[in-house]
Amino acid sequence: MAGGRKCGGMEGKSRPYLAAPTIHIARAYAAPPYSEVPPLQWALRQQEGMAALALEFLILTACRSGEVRGVRWSEMDMAKKVWTVPAARMKAGCEHRVPLPTPAMAILEKLAEARASEFVFFGRRLANPISPMAMMEVLRRMNAGKITVHGFRSAFRDWAGNETSFPREVCEAALAHSTGNAVEAAYRREDALEKRRTLMDSWAAFIGSHLAEPNDSSNVIRIRAAQ
Repeated sequence: MAGGRKCGGMEGKSRPYLAAPTIHIARAYAAPPYSEVPPLQWALRQQEGMAALALEFLILTACRSGEVRGVRWSEMDMAKKVWTVPAARMKAGCEHRVPLPTPAMAILEKLAEARASEFVFFGRRLANPISPMAMMEVLRRMNAGKITVHGFRSAFRDWAGNETSFPREVCEAALAHSTGNAVEAAYRREDALEKRRTLMDSWAAFIGSHLAEPNDSSNVIRIRAAQ
């Protein structure tokens, strides 16, 4: 399964024909309207510290906070602009490739210049990633109200559904969500990486089109003490 996800829908295991259904209880996370994400991103770029960079990277990639906090340089293919999250770090237990838009690459390239840890977003101790609450603390410093870190994934999905014509399967794949039934998933071997790259580039462009202000320094990445 070269170039695709490393686990299929059936994962090679035998299952009862009439298996008990799995019930997922959805949690509601406070999410900003997607129209508010660009000004929030601009305000975020005025913040300093590793956690602020991690949160900006999270918004650009629409990934979960745990995936971003734990990212290691070994997971990055800078030449191909792809981040491969190993199955062990994914909620669904499947390897997930993330196409990196230009602003996300800019964050990585700047951090790579002063690389000091195996973790991209390292904490006060270089051997550890930033803390689980670090990105939430950034939002609190910004007086972002009840918005949660996870809520940016919902904002991305609302934008993709309302403002683009990308197929549902591509939008869901960008969030590492499974679609279809188990049989369909078992036969799906590719992860639509290039289609998702176009989607994420469009998301970054949507955010970026609202970021530029005259004589601002929003494109300057600040690195100070880890949060």
